[in-house]
Amino acid sequence: MKTDEIILAIETSCDETAAAVVKGGTELLSNVVATQMEIHQKFGGVVPEIASRHHIEQITLVIEQALEEASVTMDDVDAIAVTEGPGLVGALLIGVNAAKSIAYAHDKPLIGVHHIAGHIYANRLEQEFQFPLLSLVVSGGHTELIYMRDHGGYEVIGETRDDAAGEAYDKVAKALKLPYPGGPVIDQLAQKGEDVYDFPRAWLEKGSYDFSFSGLKTSVINKLNQLKQKGEDVRVEDLAASFQASVIDVLVKKTYQAASDLGVNQLIVAGGVSANKGLREALKHQFEDTNVKLMIPPLYLCTDNAAMIGAAASIEFQKGNFKNLNLNANPGLMLG
Repeated sequence: MKTDEIILAIETSCDETAAAVVKGGTELLSNVVATQMEIHQKFGGVVPEIASRHHIEQITLVIEQALEEASVTMDDVDAIAVTEGPGLVGALLIGVNAAKSIAYAHDKPLIGVHHIAGHIYANRLEQEFQFPLLSLVVSGGHTELIYMRDHGGYEVIGETRDDAAGEAYDKVAKALKLPYPGGPVIDQLAQKGEDVYDFPRAWLEKGSYDFSFSGLKTSVINKLNQLKQKGEDVRVEDLAASFQASVIDVLVKKTYQAASDLGVNQLIVAGGVSANKGLREALKHQFEDTNVKLMIPPLYLCTDNAAMIGAAASIEFQKGNFKNLNLNANPGLMLG
């Protein structure tokens, strides 16, 4: 099996229509993303039907642009990779059907990729993995700790029991009447505020690596309502700082405990919330005097993109894990 394969990758799990060309799992030849953020801002969140419609409009354009920027043709491509799940079913279907059509038309192998595996492998475009490793995945739909002994082996050791971290950010932002997406706005405001409210931290039972942010979200909303009922000034910066301090405290301490217990060589941070400045700084501080190598992706690889799908697909290509044309979108796909 060749190790310098060229993969055309497609990602349409939510509101980003993306295509990329990746060589050998580590070399990025092109990475094209058509975002819908401005379209969904007026609704305060992603509207699935609108997202699917825009994927249909953009999918051919981004694929053609990715091939052009990579200076390759379909004759050069060794396989087609696509996000199989999880995600919005209508959005996933656009990418899956596009990938199947291209694979059939050009007689290329087809690879289905788990969205979270993609976020993890985005880091490999920057630096090689050092096993065993731990990955902290933080996004709008996922908050998980994943242990990996080798390539393509995923063991979920901790996950959210209710709201994901990114979901909590968006819900708190909405309560504070901040624009969508709320995560980046709260992060910016938090840099200007102070943790004066000392919101609760959900540590759960002793020894658990699971997370819970629903109670924290409720505490923030209750505090906001109390301040308004009392006629007191609401300093949004302090509410944002206090909320973020609680989220980061739990994420960092649970991750540090898991990394210590498992004796990993590397900690990989993945997902959209990995772009959070407060989280990045806290993790760097926590792990700076340890033997654990911390990897945080550059900002352009934090949010959804197809480069990460191509990087993860390389491992499946080496293992010969191909799909047939019965491949379907799987919005509830489990990792591993």
